[in-house]
Amino acid sequence: MNAPTPGQTVGPFYGFALPYEGGPDLVPKGHPDAIPLHGVVLDGAGAPVPDALLEIRQADSAGTVPRKAGSLHRDGYTFTGWGRAATDDVGRYSFTTVSPGAPFIAMTVFARGLMNRLFTRVYLPDATDAFLLSLPPDRRATLVAVRDADGLRFDVTLQGDRETVFITYPGHS
Repeated sequence: MNAPTPGQTVGPFYGFALPYEGGPDLVPKGHPDAIPLHGVVLDGAGAPVPDALLEIRQADSAGTVPRKAGSLHRDGYTFTGWGRAATDDVGRYSFTTVSPGAPFIAMTVFARGLMNRLFTRVYLPDATDAFLLSLPPDRRATLVAVRDADGLRFDVTLQGDRETVFITYPGHS
């Protein structure tokens, strides 16, 4: 019997191959219902992570999650419900999407040094559900986006005092 292969981190090589043109734009920037979702990814010391990759999956404005093949295809009008964005040199990321007809946007984070991808949720301001309400208020706050002059801001902190709440799903690692 062979010994298991040791684990390896999930990056940083994906930053060269996985981002694609239009990846962060679930709708075009000029779409009448477009909203920016942006923020920074920070490490445990509060320093920006310049080579993280984030993916989001969400419902459309009516609350329906698209389930058709072709989410990488950007045709300028079809909402696919899925997007991918890389952070820049100072840890910033940005998506162009619509306000979902659901309380949250699902987010996956890949970054150098992580053995596995991380799952979290981006809750809209004033949105709630049973999971969010089950968290202590200080932990709950790490999942709620805030409105600012540029749209919705959601910062991801990978560890430390303000660590974002990360979720474990059965069967995913």
